[in-house]
Amino acid sequence: MPSLRSFIDEIRDYVTVIEREVSPIYEAPRIMLESDYKGLTVFFKRISGVLGPVVGNLVNTRKKLYRMLNVSDDVNAYKKLIGALENPGSLKEESFSMKSVDVDVNFLPALKFYEQDAGRYLTSSIIIACEDFSGEEICNASVHRILLIDRDKVVARIVPRHLYNIVKEYSSRGMETPIAIVIGVHPAILLASATSPPYGVFELKIASKLLEEPLRVARTPKYNIPVPVDSSIVLEGRITSEEVDEGPFVDITGTYDKVRRQPLIKVDVIYVSNDVIGHAILPASNEHRIFQGFPREALIWRSVSTVVPKVYGVRLTPGGCGWLHAVISIEKSHEGDGKNAILAAFAAHPSLKHVVVVDKDICLDDPHSIEWAIATRFRADRDLVIINNIRGSTLDPIAKDGLTCKMGLDATIPLTHRKEDFIRAKIP
Repeated sequence: MPSLRSFIDEIRDYVTVIEREVSPIYEAPRIMLESDYKGLTVFFKRISGVLGPVVGNLVNTRKKLYRMLNVSDDVNAYKKLIGALENPGSLKEESFSMKSVDVDVNFLPALKFYEQDAGRYLTSSIIIACEDFSGEEICNASVHRILLIDRDKVVARIVPRHLYNIVKEYSSRGMETPIAIVIGVHPAILLASATSPPYGVFELKIASKLLEEPLRVARTPKYNIPVPVDSSIVLEGRITSEEVDEGPFVDITGTYDKVRRQPLIKVDVIYVSNDVIGHAILPASNEHRIFQGFPREALIWRSVSTVVPKVYGVRLTPGGCGWLHAVISIEKSHEGDGKNAILAAFAAHPSLKHVVVVDKDICLDDPHSIEWAIATRFRADRDLVIINNIRGSTLDPIAKDGLTCKMGLDATIPLTHRKEDFIRAKIP
């Protein structure tokens, strides 16, 4: 069965092992940052005060992303994720076999990454919650940053999506929300939990489809919540009505997210497996951008594919924080296809701020090639799309209450011109 350990073994040629003990405060994150520049995964044998080894930069390159999904390129990766969203797999229930330990969240793989962070954070944690108020059990799995507060207390950033709605349902009945927090799973489970399927579609079933076999789950002893059998660490707890400060913390833009009042989570039980491996995601790193951005790339690819004949690839660019800027490679058959692609991209990913559409000869991972296309194939009076006062991303520090201005650039070769005039010269 695919697990975090099995995936680390799969990518062992790209893993650097840190044998010495390192601090969870800045030292481990600094090593992760330096290794991220080289495309390396980091396996820490010992982090002070943390139970078991910890892996970072797990999926920080496209090559590792393809390995995780068992595909060879972008388009097949998009198709596989879209297929899993539209036709989820199945779960195979087994008995719960993890052992409980003393409740103390301080041994979890939580790091203090940046100098103004509020404290030590878990960054690969999946919160699973279920409700059956309509007579049918509905479960949701989603990725949340979690700040350690006390031995049995944490707080998570909960944005207004499905988990938020489940919490509201419990609160309206005067109840706390029982949850499981899962740490240390195969990265396909993490990717599935970062998607946004319709309410009622359980993300673990999406992971099952990505893994190409029924995902083994077990019900937690206290709150009967389904969690992956091969999880390294599982917490059971309750989202309470008490609110505490969460943040500041660095988000995908590399800037500090503001302090918010968020509901306190009381941890009741902690379980560990026989093979504990923690997973820490460096905020604003390549791994962060892949897990958060790749599902949106797939949605953009699907949306643009409905309005133009061929979409070769989509990239939420590193310089655009893996979230705010997209470059889309298309095959154009009519004038206006580029602008249609721009509008389709904005519709698929509302947080997008700038979109550049290029021809297939432009490399999506080469900023110089993209700028060259803009310099030689784009004319502002004809190829520019500007949309004022539109909802964007709350992560954009220059947006005002989420309102922004969006811009699209059609940097494809005009069909009314000689194609030969736009071909980049090569030396044989």
